Amino acid sequence: MMRTGVHMVRSLCRGPQAISNSITLFPSTGMGQLAAQWTSCIRCRSMAVLPWPFSTQPRDFSLPNSSWGSEMRQQYEHYNSQCEEMTEEGEKKRGPWRRLPSYNRSLKFATGGVYLSKIIQSKARLFTRNIREQGSAFEYVMFVNKEEQKCVCVFQAGHLLEGPPGHVHGGAIATMIDTVTGTHSTYLSGPVMTANLNINYRSPIPLGSTVLLHCSLDKKEGRKTFVTCQVTSSDGSRLHTEATGLFLSINVGHILGV
Repeated sequence: MMRTGVHMVRSLCRGPQAISNSITLFPSTGMGQLAAQWTSCIRCRSMAVLPWPFSTQPRDFSLPNSSWGSEMRQQYEHYNSQCEEMTEEGEKKRGPWRRLPSYNRSLKFATGGVYLSKIIQSKARLFTRNIREQGSAFEYVMFVNKEEQKCVCVFQAGHLLEGPPGHVHGGAIATMIDTVTGTHSTYLSGPVMTANLNINYRSPIPLGSTVLLHCSLDKKEGRKTFVTCQVTSSDGSRLHTEATGLFLSINVGHILGV
């Protein structure tokens, strides 16, 4: 019965054809009857041109939403426009920058991650992306430039990140620096863990404002990846924070605790 149930769940996730196959495989079981009911239901939905109810597409938090302010959108459009270029022949080609998608549980949507997530606390969520209210906390999008080995993050801080009255909490700024430098190091060197992060706060960041986090590679030595990061106002006129980071390359065994 356990294997029958598992097969049925997988069939539901694969769609109507797989469900029909379940009827053939389990004709004398309750699961077969359930499959027949689902097939009938889905046929009705198809006739009404309704969407398949089991969506496998995760939400990409790096895409614009209604909470983004004008500065956030302008910076997004600026870098996003450089992800594609036009050739002299009028064809599109890949530009120097690439937008990185962002999910509330990246592991779940990686190759084989759906199985790993069952081992590593399946209910866990990336805490910068686990707040449902858009714009209330961490709103950000990251772009990487592989040739220049640089990364930029457009970050808008919401009202839940308050530290000093009207300004962003230092811990939230540190979180974003660790997120950006760690992601960039992973892009350059594969899976890494933070070994050291040195942060100097220069000027406070007003809540609701948009800032840029610029990250660049300093050097790589064996398993070590050294990066620097600066947090500036969107127009680059004010330096809010600067940091250096050291990241160590790891294998999947470290993540699994093997």
